[in-house]
Amino acid sequence: MLAKAYRIETERLIIRCYQPEDAALLKASIDESLVHLLPWMTWAKNEPETVQAKIERLRQYRGQFDLGLDYTFGIFSKDEKKLIGSTGLLTRLDGNAREIGYWINANCVQQGYATETVKALIKVGFEIEELDRIEIRIIPENTASQRVPQKLGFLYEGTLKNRTTNTEGELRDMMIWTMFKSDYLKKNYSDFYCKAFNIVGEQIEK
Repeated sequence: MLAKAYRIETERLIIRCYQPEDAALLKASIDESLVHLLPWMTWAKNEPETVQAKIERLRQYRGQFDLGLDYTFGIFSKDEKKLIGSTGLLTRLDGNAREIGYWINANCVQQGYATETVKALIKVGFEIEELDRIEIRIIPENTASQRVPQKLGFLYEGTLKNRTTNTEGELRDMMIWTMFKSDYLKKNYSDFYCKAFNIVGEQIEK
């Protein structure tokens, strides 16, 4: 099913589908965060990349988005002059479900941006994309990242042994945090400012 939401606005953030012209912002954000990202993001071992490599990567992200294959978003400041991080409603799961992944620029951590981003994707995922389940998968050692699903009321379902690898190729465990639509409907997001817009910039009414 093709995604309805291409752009999401919250109180402090613009969360939107990447465009190739975002390449320089993406490179700058990753380059200044590389030490911060390397312990958790296996793709970081291939950094730094050139701006041209980032352009090609963002062309792929946009193509996947338009074709309904995967949904990666940039997390931007409200004026869209800084890339705060990256996230997505990723199509790695079976059934009518998505996985939320995220990373935040090293200079922007501990400011609630990850929580604000994930909360927006939860609201859009269940109310607009009509998902049945959302998961977040986290390395057990990444205690800072775990605080996001804990704070937002995800269910910790367990830890899978030796299900992924680090940047050195060594096996490591993976925690599974889940929220079902039935659980979301019990929550009150009415005071959370979040607007979603479609591919042509029209606001999506829930």
